[in-house]
Amino acid sequence: MRDPLVTPPVRGGFADTALLLVAHGSRDPRSGAAIEALAARVAAARPGTRVAVASLEHRGLRPVPVARELAAAGAAGITAVPLLLTDAYHSTVDVPAVTAEIRASLPHLPIARTGVLGPDGLLSAALADRLAELGVSGVDGLVLAAAGTSDRAARHGIAQVAAEFAARRGVPGAVAFAAGAGPDVPTAVGRLRSTGARRIAVLSYFLAPGRLHDRIVAGARGCGVPVSAPFADTGPVAELVLRRADRAWDSVPRQRTALSVSAH
Repeated sequence: MRDPLVTPPVRGGFADTALLLVAHGSRDPRSGAAIEALAARVAAARPGTRVAVASLEHRGLRPVPVARELAAAGAAGITAVPLLLTDAYHSTVDVPAVTAEIRASLPHLPIARTGVLGPDGLLSAALADRLAELGVSGVDGLVLAAAGTSDRAARHGIAQVAAEFAARRGVPGAVAFAAGAGPDVPTAVGRLRSTGARRIAVLSYFLAPGRLHDRIVAGARGCGVPVSAPFADTGPVAELVLRRADRAWDSVPRQRTALSVSAH
């Protein structure tokens, strides 16, 4: 099994802090590979920082054992970064529970936790990069396709991202979901076509590939429209992870002070 430490210190005098990227997890090995690629980008962008990956479910190591390994390897603190695009069930229930377990397991170690990744302008930048990679000129309609959630606020947030991204390009936008109440990709594409759009592109609002993303791809291809790749392995997402981590770590000065005092 791979050593979960992607690379061996960080900022502000706390050189031995570590980042724990907490992914949703998937049975699909492509998903794990994409998250590992993101971890490698983050580590490369912050030389010397320990970066580890854990999953909430399915394949991969769980957060608590990985946090223990980071501590055993000399981490003086850990910042957990949920690799989630919306503030729904996993971020409001699972991630806080896991963070509490880590703190209980490592009571003398400062533990910070960031918010979810989305929405954020850097995610929009990643989407723009993926759209450019499609090489489609004259796009006159955009579908933002996400995994799906029953959380109304999360669904609204995704719809807002879709509307704003399309509006900045002066084209109509729509949202689609791979699971749940829909609409699915064919329905969203059909709605745009009913407004006169003919050169439509589907943008994947996914960090990594997997079963649900495959549904998006199949739906887009069935409609004869191009679909972008997930965006975990991009510079903007790596930058976003580091921004979130820095902000969260900066919010625990009391823990840092206590750690410094206890070391003397």
